[in-house]
Amino acid sequence: MTLVSLTRTFLVVLCSSQLGLIGPVSGTEQVKYPGRSAKPMSPSDFLDKLMGRTSGYDARIRPNFKGPPVNVTCNIFINSFGSITETTMDYRLNVFLRQQWNDPRLAYKEYPDDSLDLDPSMLDSIWKPDLFFANEKGANFHEVTTDNKLLRIFQNGNVLYSIRLTLILSCQMDLKNFPMDIQTCTMQLESFGYTMNDLIFQWLDEGPVQVADDLQLPQFVLKEEKDLGYCTKHYNTGKFTCIEVKFHLERQMGYYLIQMYIPSLLTVILSWVSFWINMDAAPARVGLGITTVLTMTTQSSGSRASLPKVSYVKAIDIWMAVCLLFVFAALLEYAAVNFVSRQHKEFFRLRRKLREEQRMREAANANAQSNNGLQGNLPSNKDKGSLKRCSACAREEQLAQGNQPLYLNSFGMEPCMIGGDGPLSETAAFFAGLPPGHALFEIRRRFIERAKRIDTISRAVFPLSFLLFNVLYWFTYKVLRSEDVHASG
Repeated sequence: MTLVSLTRTFLVVLCSSQLGLIGPVSGTEQVKYPGRSAKPMSPSDFLDKLMGRTSGYDARIRPNFKGPPVNVTCNIFINSFGSITETTMDYRLNVFLRQQWNDPRLAYKEYPDDSLDLDPSMLDSIWKPDLFFANEKGANFHEVTTDNKLLRIFQNGNVLYSIRLTLILSCQMDLKNFPMDIQTCTMQLESFGYTMNDLIFQWLDEGPVQVADDLQLPQFVLKEEKDLGYCTKHYNTGKFTCIEVKFHLERQMGYYLIQMYIPSLLTVILSWVSFWINMDAAPARVGLGITTVLTMTTQSSGSRASLPKVSYVKAIDIWMAVCLLFVFAALLEYAAVNFVSRQHKEFFRLRRKLREEQRMREAANANAQSNNGLQGNLPSNKDKGSLKRCSACAREEQLAQGNQPLYLNSFGMEPCMIGGDGPLSETAAFFAGLPPGHALFEIRRRFIERAKRIDTISRAVFPLSFLLFNVLYWFTYKVLRSEDVHASG
């Protein structure tokens, strides 16, 4: 009976301790059962306690209200960089904007994890900095397939907020060295409503600006050095925090060499072909000159189509203007050659003098023949015209066989007609009456040689002048101006 009683007493005590009817036993009677701990708090209950309505957290009030300003550390990751437009002076880029700050109200110890990654919908339940881009022209969020936002809370109250944005930012470009320019484009991050007494932005110490490894731009090279700084803004409403980063973009000339420089260079060289064309081929030389001038005008207009209407002179403007000047000078050169080769002042003076001499001889011969009564022995008028035509033609043939520089046609003279009837042309009769070696032919030869000399000199002067211009042009913009840009940057 005694053993049975002890057994029943032990079972009653054990059941009572399990049901909580009696307190824990002390001394040797206390029994411990390992693995029996309190049930952990669920994530939903934890979030409600941390930032729910019952937690007392107010998202409308900044951390450290009426205390020191909130320090927000920023860094950006550039996912893509492109669409740099000169006409509107802006650029487009896709970034991950990350902000970190400390909110003591969000510190916790009840949850075992060091950090919590929360749904983006929880962003409306906490306080966030009022950051905006001061030089923004346009921006949009990304919502495919969900909102591209990240919210992470740490045990000590630190908050990480990351968001993906596509931005169009203004960039004041200096196009004086275009297309050999280096542009500096800025990105400014500023607080809209909080003054520096409440909020301060600063860059992350390590890796404030990161760039994707496979990032490539079609016309520019993004340099590795990026200038970080502060751009604190002073308005009549207060002093607002602002940080900025400067991107240095160096333009690549490949496209402009192929589309602008080489075609204009070939057009200028093509205009020099007229120096080797005979000066008598007026249609060929004039047509070539006008074609090259119009081509250069079209190329010059095309080079300005993709650029803004700035008041200063650009490097491409100087190139196109000089090329157009060379082409137009080649056309004027032929005008000078043609004028010199057809200079008629001496020609007309000698022509009038010779006409007077011929008229006096004819009058003297007529008087002598009438006095001597020799009219019967003279040939008829028809035979006289035939003789004049034959003698004129014979004179022209003699000039041709003597390798005269120009024939009668060179001065617009009508050609001789040996056969057929009709009156003798005045110019042909005039040249037929000239004796061989007359001074008129020497004058003509001198003018022709002078015109040829202009062509000969132009064949050397034009290429050498253009070569000298190229040396000065490329040395100025690729060496001197480039060093000035790097020094100022």
